[in-house]
This record gives sequence, C-alpha cells and structure tokens, in this order.
Amino acid sequence: MTSDFSFREAGSSSHFGTLQFMGTQRPWLDLYGVRLQPIPYFGSASSKTFVDPALIHRCLPDELLYEVFTRMTPYSLGRAACVCRKWRYTIRNPMFWRSACLKTWQMSGAVENYRIVQSRYDGSWRKMWLLRPRLRTDGIYVSRNTYIRVGVAEWKVTNPVHVVCYFRYIRFLPSGKFLYKNSSQKVKEVAKFMNSRASKSDCIFGGHYTLTDDQVEAAILYPGLRPTVLRIRLRVRGTTAGANNRLDLLSLVTSGINDTEVNDPGGDMLGVVDGWQEDETHNPDVPAVSHRRGLTPFVFVPFEEVETSVLNLPVDKMDYFVPG
Repeated sequence: MTSDFSFREAGSSSHFGTLQFMGTQRPWLDLYGVRLQPIPYFGSASSKTFVDPALIHRCLPDELLYEVFTRMTPYSLGRAACVCRKWRYTIRNPMFWRSACLKTWQMSGAVENYRIVQSRYDGSWRKMWLLRPRLRTDGIYVSRNTYIRVGVAEWKVTNPVHVVCYFRYIRFLPSGKFLYKNSSQKVKEVAKFMNSRASKSDCIFGGHYTLTDDQVEAAILYPGLRPTVLRIRLRVRGTTAGANNRLDLLSLVTSGINDTEVNDPGGDMLGVVDGWQEDETHNPDVPAVSHRRGLTPFVFVPFEEVETSVLNLPVDKMDYFVPG
C-alpha cells in the first residue's frame, strides 16, 4: 500500500494547508497552525486600539447601554444575554438581579432577602432568581377545565352530549394581592380587564395571598346576602429552571362566614380564615364544600402572548388541554 501525502505552504509561513491522504480530503486539518487573535475585554489595558465591529456598540456608549439594561425586566435580560458575549457579561452584573429579587419578594423585606441570598444561594442574586420559587407578575395564570354535559333528548332517538369549557384566571401582584375570575371567556378577552381597576361588574374579585417556599395560600370573599369565602392552596413549579410557569391546585374550598367576622369586605381574609379546618364553616346556611373537580393546573401566559396563546382555541379544535 502506498500513501500519497501532499503539503502546501502559504507564502513563507509555516501554516499547513490541505492534507490529502489516499485521495480523501479532510477540511478540518486546515485549522492546524492557525492562531486566533483574542478579543480584549472592554476597559482592559491594551497597546492596540480595538474597534468593536458591532454598529450598536460603536454608536451607543457603555453608560447608555447599562441604563437600558437597568430598565429591562428580568426575562428580557435573559433574552438579551443571548445576543452577544459583551451583553452576556454585562447582564451578569449583580445589581440587575438584586433589584429584581427585592421587588419580587418585597413582602419578605430587604433584611430577610439578604439573609436568604447569603445562606441558601452563595450570595448570588442571579442564582436566587433562578432557583427560589416565586409567583410571576408579568402575566396571568390560566386553568382550563372541561366536562361533559348531557343534552336534551330529541324524539327519544338521540341523546346528545356537550363539552363545556371554562377557565380560572389568577393574576398576582407584588404587593401581596391577587385578582381572581371564573369565566368561559378566552384569555385574550379577559387579560385586558385583569388589572387593579377591575370592578365587581366584571366578576373579578380581589384577595390576598402568602408564599412560603413553594406553597401558596390565598383567600377571597364573595360578598352578598350570604358571604362566602374561597380558600385556595397552590404549589409553584416550573417546566424549566426559573420558569415558575405552573401552579398545581392542591385545594379549593368554599365556606360560609358570619357577617360579624367581616369587618372590612376589602380586607385581608387570610387573617380571618387562618387556622380553619378544610371543612370548617361559620354559617350553617352555607356549608363548607371541598371541590374535587375543576382542579386542572394553572399555566402561565405572559401578557405579550395572550393574543397568540393556544388557550384561545375553541373546543372543536382543542377539546382537552394537557398543561404538563
């Protein structure tokens, strides 16, 4: 067996060109001897002047770029970190993630948040943002529920059935309050009303919640001739690290309450029902009911995706939805 080796030199340099062995060309061997010039970090001392090839970096000073990142949401920062290496290193600045964490867990207080980040997350605010369970406030949690309802028989020949679809909507606010709505309307129709200016005419009720680790306790008061309390227990989880885009509905209980126990209809009902048993009720006319149906997990839908979400599809195109 004979071997045919051919080398080609580029000028007077010692870089090797294409290596051919038995007539088979191997392009990766062209990389032998090629030296890559490292790109210096911005602000580093260098004898040569480095010109950033990116137009945005040449036109936008680093100070203005930093100000832009300061005003971005954490999820927008995550997308911006994928643009280039400079943005990725800049966005790792702890200041961005510290402000996001203090705003998200503002109910815990700044002192408690500093203690948690030092004891559990090695002093990294970014790690705390990714690993600590939290409730997202940049969208709506949606639970899509369906059931079969028997229709009216026609001439005793057919007995039709109907697929009924309804939704539970929850929007959490950083202040410890949340908005709740039960409706058959789609996400794109409800999202525009789920804000702090919502009224009872929109059938949107407000309540208070607490978050302990990954457990959520929430309570709402339905006013009327027979005041009713809705108690909700949820568990936060995510399909990926830091997503927090699922809420498992662990318990849903409605129970009656006396008028004397309701001092302020818009007050914090968690303090009133704290310590109640699951089947405890204070009004015999409205006994406690632990609901076992309609407990589909909640799926988080950001505000920028409410128009394109698959949850807007009608029943004839999606009769059943698996949240995952």
